[in-house]
This record gives sequence, C-alpha cells and structure tokens, in this order.
Amino acid sequence: HVLHETHATRHDPKIFNFLLRLRLTRHHPPPVPLFLFPPLSLPFPPPNSPNRRSNSSHLFKVSNPSPRLTLSLAHSFPLHRKRERESARCFIKARLMVVPSLNCVTDGAPPSSGDFTPLKSTPPPPHTDQLPRSRRASARIQETKQRQEAKQRLEKERLIRKRVQLLDEPEEQQSSAKKPRVYSRRRDGEGSDGVEAKPKAEQQQLPEREREKKDEVERAMDNAARQIALEMPTSDVLPASGLASGKSAYAQVKDTLRTFNKYYLSFVQEEESRCKKRDTAKKSPNSKSPSKSKGPKLKKPGRGVKATKPDTKSTSKRPDLKAVTKMLETNAVMYPKKRIGDLPGIDVGHQFYSRAEMVAIGFHGHWLNGIDYMGMGYQKEYKNYTFPLAVAIVLSGMYEDDLDNADEVTYTGQGGHNLTGDKRQIKDQVMERGNLALKNCVDQSIPVRVIRGHVCKSSYVGKMYTYDGLYRVSRYWAEKGISGFTVFKYALRRLEEQPILTTNQVLYLAYLLLVRSANSHRLVCDDITGGLEDIPIPATNQVDNPPVPPTGFTYLKSIQVAKNVKLPKNTAGCDCRGNCVDPRKCACAKLNGSDFPYVHRDGGRLIEAKDVVFECGPSCGCGPSCVNRTSQRGMKHRLEVFRTPKKGWAVRSWDFIFSGSPVCEYVGVLKKTEDVDTLTGNEYIFDIDCLQTMRGLEGRERRLRDVSLPNGETIPFEESKPDSVPEFCIDACRSGNVARFINHSCTPNLFVQCVLSSHQDIRLARVVLFAADNIPPLQELTYDYGYVLDSVMGPDGKIKRVQCYCGGADCRKRLY
Repeated sequence: HVLHETHATRHDPKIFNFLLRLRLTRHHPPPVPLFLFPPLSLPFPPPNSPNRRSNSSHLFKVSNPSPRLTLSLAHSFPLHRKRERESARCFIKARLMVVPSLNCVTDGAPPSSGDFTPLKSTPPPPHTDQLPRSRRASARIQETKQRQEAKQRLEKERLIRKRVQLLDEPEEQQSSAKKPRVYSRRRDGEGSDGVEAKPKAEQQQLPEREREKKDEVERAMDNAARQIALEMPTSDVLPASGLASGKSAYAQVKDTLRTFNKYYLSFVQEEESRCKKRDTAKKSPNSKSPSKSKGPKLKKPGRGVKATKPDTKSTSKRPDLKAVTKMLETNAVMYPKKRIGDLPGIDVGHQFYSRAEMVAIGFHGHWLNGIDYMGMGYQKEYKNYTFPLAVAIVLSGMYEDDLDNADEVTYTGQGGHNLTGDKRQIKDQVMERGNLALKNCVDQSIPVRVIRGHVCKSSYVGKMYTYDGLYRVSRYWAEKGISGFTVFKYALRRLEEQPILTTNQVLYLAYLLLVRSANSHRLVCDDITGGLEDIPIPATNQVDNPPVPPTGFTYLKSIQVAKNVKLPKNTAGCDCRGNCVDPRKCACAKLNGSDFPYVHRDGGRLIEAKDVVFECGPSCGCGPSCVNRTSQRGMKHRLEVFRTPKKGWAVRSWDFIFSGSPVCEYVGVLKKTEDVDTLTGNEYIFDIDCLQTMRGLEGRERRLRDVSLPNGETIPFEESKPDSVPEFCIDACRSGNVARFINHSCTPNLFVQCVLSSHQDIRLARVVLFAADNIPPLQELTYDYGYVLDSVMGPDGKIKRVQCYCGGADCRKRLY
C-alpha cells in the first residue's frame, strides 16, 4: 500500500531498498495487488482455479523478465472463512538496483501460463497433542544450552549486520556520487557542460591515505620494537659455565633439557616406589583400618588444629614441578634472569613438551600464568623503562575470549577465569601484574615472545608448546566478555623479517604428505627386515634417479657370534616372581646401585646414562614384562630408512620418541678385533669398549671410575692405556639390522649404552641406542661415533680425513 502511494521512491533508492526488505505479514480482503519493478502484475488466482486448494499453501516461482531482479514469492491465498483469510501471508525477498520509475499496473489481468508454476504443497501443522514433549533437563544443562544459543545468536546477528553492510555499501556510494553532480550542474547553469564535482575520487583517496599513514605508523612501531629487541645484551645472559666450556647456546639448551629430564624421571621413580609401598601395605594381612584397630584412641584435635590423616595420596601427576624446583635449588636454570626479545639457542619453531621445560630454560618463568613479566626489581638495570614489562605470553586456549589469527592475535588478560578447564570467566579482571605489564609494553613498544600451545598426545601434559616469534602489543582495551565480566583485550601483531610460523599442525601435515609420497613412486622397499621384525621398516629414496633400494647386506634380528668367539655361561639371576618390585630384594637391582635403572612410564625409560646397565636375564625368576628388561622387548617405534644427498642412507622415526626410551640394538656379527680386515675400509665396525667409548652423549664424562661386578670385584679403568684397542667388536658390514644405517652427528639425539643381561662379562656387553632427547616425528636419528681426530690410518699408513655433514651447531667439520 505504501509503495502504491509513495511516488518519491523513484528518486530515493535508500527508501525503496528499505521498503523492499519489509515483511508483509497480513493481507485483508479484498486482496491488494502486488506491484513490482519493472512493472509486473501478480494477481491472486480465482477461487475456482485448479491451482487453489482449501487447506494448503502453494509455492510459486515467478518467471522474471528483468535480469536485474531476483524474486521468490511464497503466497498463502486468502480463503472464504474469516479465520483463514486472516492467516494468509505473503513473503517477498528481493534484491534490486536503482529503479528508474514507479509505475502502477491495473488489477484483473489474467495470469499467463508462464507466470506461475505450482510446486509441492506443505503439509498442515500437527496437533499440539501429537507433538513430542521435551524431556526435563537439569539446571546446569539448561544453562549450558542457553549459553550456547546466546553465542550462536550473537554470531548470527554479526553475520547479518555484515551482509547488510555489504548490500548497502554500493548503493550509498552511488547515491552520494550522484547528488553533488546534479548540484554542480544546477549551480553553474550549464547542464552537462558544467564543471562536475569529484567527491567520489576524494572519498577513495582519503581512506587510502589514512590507510597508508596507519601502515607507516605500524611499520615504524614494529621497527622500534625490533630495534629494542636487538639492542638487548646477550653476553651477560648466557651462563658462565657454558661459556667456559666453549659450548654454543644450542648445546647448552640441550644439556639443560637433559638435566631436567633426568630429574623428572628420578621423581617419577620416587612416586612409583611410594605408591607401591602404600599398595603393599594395604594388601598385607596384618594391616587394619584405623577405625577397627585396638590401639589407643587418638584425642580429638583442639580448635584451629587440623586432624592428621593417613597417607592416601595417589600417584603424583606433577613430578615435572618437582624437577623445576630441584633445578632452581641447584642453579641449573639456563636463563635465571628475564630478558626482552629472543633468547640465544632457541629459534622460531622450537618445541617444548611442557611448560616446566620452558621454566627450566628460563624462556617463560611460570608454569601456570600466561604472562611472564619483569618486576620492579629490574628498574636499576633498565632505568629508561617503566615497569612491570611483559617478556613472554602463552596462547594455550585457556580463555574463552581469545582470538588467534596467526600474525594478528587478540589476547585476553590474565585473572578471573575458572581454573577447572571450562575456560569460563567468573569475575572481572584487574589492571595489575601481567595485565599492567602488557599495557606498559603498548606505551613503550616492547616486543614479547609468543608461545602457542597445541594438543599433543605424545606429551605427558597433553600439550606441546611452539615458539612463534616476537609480537608487538599495538593497543589494549577493556570490554565485557562472553560471560558478562570485564576483561582486558590486547591486540598483538607479529614483527616482520622473522621465520615462518611452524606449528604442530603444519608438521603433522608434512608428515602425512611424506608418508603418502613414500607410499608412491619413491618407496623402494616395503620392509628391509623381510618380516623379521614385528614392525616393518620401509625404505624411501627421493635423491637418486632412478631410485634404488639399500642393498649389499643381510638383515639380522639378533647378534651372530663368530666361530672363534665363546660366550660365557648364563649367570644366576634374581629370585623375583612376576615383576621385580622391591630393589632391596632384587639381586639385579643391587648391581645397578640398589635401584632399578628404568621407570615404567611410556613403556620403560632409562633415567640416566650409566657406564653399564645390568638387566634381568634368562636365569631370573621375573617375567618378560619386568621393567628391568626394557631393552629386550625389541623395537617399539615405526622407523624408516631414507636416502640423503650427502650422508647416504639415514634413519628417522614416524613416532614420537621419549627421552630415555630404547630405540634399537646395534646388531651384527660378534668378532674379535684382530680378525677384522682394516684394509677394506669397513666403516660398520662398532668396538665394544664400555670403559673407553662412552661418548654417546656428546663426549659426556664418566660418572663412575670403576664398574661394579656381582662378585664384589671391580675392573679398574686403565689410566695408562686410554687408547688401548678393545678385544671384541660388532661387524655390521655384511649382516646387521637398521642400526647400521644411523649416521653420525656432533650434536646427536641418541646415546650409546652398554647392557649386560645373560652374563656379566663386560667385554661382550650388548650395545643399545637410547634417546637422549624428546625426538619429534621425522627427525633424523643420530649418535656420536666417538672418533678422535687424526686417529684413523689408511692402507698406505697416512692419516685419513673424512668431512662431517651433520650440520649441527657445534659440528667439528670432520668425522675423523
């Protein structure tokens, strides 16, 4: 009706567009004809029309002659009864550009055959008695459901507003561009020959200029933040012990993490032994509950005094926090002082497998808070700055208002959220501590380190943390969060000229792509073991063309003994039954210093490297699941042999390998050293010299000068003959296992461990490779060959020199 009477809509597209969005919900008889633009008459069909039904609605498609009009009409025809006539509705959804004119059309024209197309009718609504009744839910479920509906409603409103803006934007620009043009012509009185104004170009130039100015300011602030990070001193940050030893920052980071892992596993073992004692005490027949005991009754504690309870504590889940405390007490933290900017030895993409590891390094100083900052104690050292100042933040998804968009982050301040894990905000945040530190970073252009947390099943805390570089805190504001409480928001922008972001998802995608490519034309061997191992080991070659598989050897699963070598007889073992539990009673545990060298966690892990590990053997009474048989269970990880451009064949794992986990045993033919032909250039010889070649952990020093034996005797380390040739060796040139393909590295992630199980002859110990670090998937496995420079002689008597291609930070550039 309004469209029919309003003639001004032909000159005002805004009003016309608004009127088209109206929903016409009621029509009273007689029906009003519907006028559309361009002119199109849509009268209602007569009562006796075949397209009319008394108890149903019809949906019609309108064939539109205009290409600029898109129309769908859903119409319910008014019926004879008053109640049905009142329920008739008509919905119009149209999108139309500027219309040149408004024309009315006479009513009563018969519809053409091409104008209406009847479609499927909608069934009548069911009776209220037939509707299923909703199940009664608890208040908590209803609250959660209402919260989800509110969040969805807000998201829908946001999308609707965005769509309306997109629809209105071209019309406003077009109308604003036309009005000044008409005004300019009327003012000049020259019609089309007059001078036209140019507001449209100015409107386009103004946002571009403002955008350019804003970008220039942002770049200047980023350069200032980058310059502040570069000007921070690094010499006083590195520990003096590492500088004195000549190790690089990367090597010191590895050493610090290995120290942390050693403390962590020792506290795991402590908790396991405590829980075993408690369980044993519960199962003993003499143990009685405190309520049924006939001992003296305990007096009730007075007011203000808590009653003592028995030790019912379960297994501690945080031995990592105990390890951090131990490192703080022993001054083993690498960076005890906080520093702005990057830390030497930790590049973009470095992965931590717990927040405790970051605390042990000093990369992020708190295991729970998301914001790490420098307090007022640093004012004397940094006089030109206002404190507190934030140095690092962790994005781990603990706040419901966080927004992460890779290079741009909206970070929620700390405090006020529920620590139970549901991410809900339960009170307002306060501008203090970490929040104040981030605010001061905005005012002084101080960059912060950003660490992102991702779900990782391999980590014992369920998450992995990746360092993603330096970000500048550009601005901050306060607003009401999703839960209705005041939160502080900080906009962070990643600084330029940094390496690309590397996250766990990216690595996982690369892993999948690599596996898929390995299963295609680059897979040269399905299983190099020939089915001897429980887990097949494929071989891939993406270097050679055409690709060739590894050949020239026979795969062995266990050690073969040469004819002139006699193994000693099996010695007597422990008397344990089932599993070895008590190290005070186990004879094998006494050989390891009255304790087990392994912990049960993650399938068995070696706590720390030893000169010799004594395991349970065939003469022991324990079963194969005993923790002191960890290295005898075969390979547990999916390994792959792959071709490299410079180092030949190499080995990597498809699975995550925990530090201290056994990877594989060095298998070959056990020979006497004097029987090995040195003139053939055999590089697959491994000397069994437990007292001389324990250099697997980057030349680590021996913890013991003598190795204990079961009969109480000792084999002293010969100081006068440190370079004496060992009596036996393992030759894997023609026959061996996957260990023969593992390359050398000056910064390895594996170490060599000598193990004795069936006998105690240290000259014939087994050689097992253990993980020195937490090794992520697809990282090459390496260990230190232990060659001394200029120690290998050629057939002509001259010193042989072989270049090292490991690429480590502390590479010696020569293998020997």
